[in-house]
Amino acid sequence: MVDLTLETPLFRYHSVHSQVIEFAGFKMPLWFEGIVPEVLAVRNASGLFDVSHMGRAFVRGRDAERYLDYLTPSATSRLNPGEAHYTVMCNERGGVVDDMVILRLDADRFLVVFNAANREKDLKWMNRHSKGFNVEIENVSDSVAMIAVQGPKARSILRELSDGGVDDIGRFRCGLLKIAGEPCIASGTGYTGEDGLEIFIPESSVQKPDKALGIWGSILAHGGPHGLKPCGLGARDVLRIEAGMCLYSQELTEEITPYEARIGFVVKLDKGVDFIGRNALEKQKSEGVEKVRIGLKMMERGVPRRGYPIKSDGKVIGEVTSGTFSPTLEAGICMGYVPNEHSKRGSILQVDIRGRTVNAEVVGFPFYDTSRYGWMRVQTRP
Repeated sequence: MVDLTLETPLFRYHSVHSQVIEFAGFKMPLWFEGIVPEVLAVRNASGLFDVSHMGRAFVRGRDAERYLDYLTPSATSRLNPGEAHYTVMCNERGGVVDDMVILRLDADRFLVVFNAANREKDLKWMNRHSKGFNVEIENVSDSVAMIAVQGPKARSILRELSDGGVDDIGRFRCGLLKIAGEPCIASGTGYTGEDGLEIFIPESSVQKPDKALGIWGSILAHGGPHGLKPCGLGARDVLRIEAGMCLYSQELTEEITPYEARIGFVVKLDKGVDFIGRNALEKQKSEGVEKVRIGLKMMERGVPRRGYPIKSDGKVIGEVTSGTFSPTLEAGICMGYVPNEHSKRGSILQVDIRGRTVNAEVVGFPFYDTSRYGWMRVQTRP
């Protein structure tokens, strides 16, 4: 039996309004109203997520920039204050230790956000590789609450609650805002594919939840008339699959490299400094990958799930790493790894769904039409 011991500052709300499950040791909402209405609310209006279970750490000091350039394959040194990027930490073999977002708050102060399930592992890895650098790593995972407002109406809702500046924080930008009168750090990031902000609320813990609960309640009250809904982990997972985004332990592991996962954009071999995994990644970049992550859209009825075999002409060539029914596309979709020669867009493969072979087309990411959904959609902000 799982020992449910961890809560977020917002658990008081979840315990009354949601179906609670265990995730990464936390009591978290799976859904409030239901996964399908919550997904559609985010795609068409806005959704509010509690992501306080994620790991968060301030990295500061004279060598903070140089340290993060060594810790990750990305060029954190190229970020200006007020900018952010998605990246990974790699091991010496080029495999992914974890994926993360780094916010540059000042010249020598960064906020690093990583996965809930990897909190302990990541902090050990970060501290282990900090030797020789004049840097301080402060774990604030349990003292800074984190929520996300995502969807085409997210900014207009937050604009009503802020003291200005919402629109200055563009995609992968960050800065300071007052939300419902409380000072917060905000970033134009999120893991749904939609526009919106992630909001970091200082001095918010399970013991002192009032600020987090106050902001959460204000966003719900102002956003409700605009179609905003509170959303749980179920909707979050469907949304990130629709957006073609990786989940650690499924699309990303210590045996999978960024090139294989098709997130090679995080690797900056030209940054001119050494980093963990450089030799392995340089070699793979030169030689090419043997397997690669693909997206599959079902051509017939059927919902692919993790672990289902992916076939070509009756031969198993891979397996599903994440799969779901997409309320946005009204079809089954999934991701998985296959040999490179089977990854061409438009190819027809098969997914074995509990003994039934279902044809599926190899498609690009994201799965949805970017002119209708996601941060790239053409929209006029009110």
